[in-house]
Amino acid sequence: QVQLVESGGGLVQPGGSLRLSCVVSRNIFNRYDMGWYRQAPGKQREFVALITSKRTKYAEFVKGRFTISRDNAKTTVYLQMNTLQPEDTAVYYCNTAPNQYTNWGQGTQVTVSS
Repeated sequence: QVQLVESGGGLVQPGGSLRLSCVVSRNIFNRYDMGWYRQAPGKQREFVALITSKRTKYAEFVKGRFTISRDNAKTTVYLQMNTLQPEDTAVYYCNTAPNQYTNWGQGTQVTVSS
């Protein structure tokens, strides 16, 4: 059973924006807080943002540029990414947060390049 399906990535110029979506199976969405993570080529996967029913938390390198949100009716988590920079190039994944309690999805590729 597929638990996480990410989408919305693509190629964007520096300074551009993208909105990522992650459809989460209901049993996972209703039980855990959710987060976004990313893995750049040759690097380890890293935390980007998380959302609970009461708060959000961001990695320092995305503060003020990225916004995480959730739609409970659609069991979907979003990541609005603005002012993208080449160093934001990575495969972006969603999963439970702060600990990962389910298998990783396929992720969605974000490439920031002119």
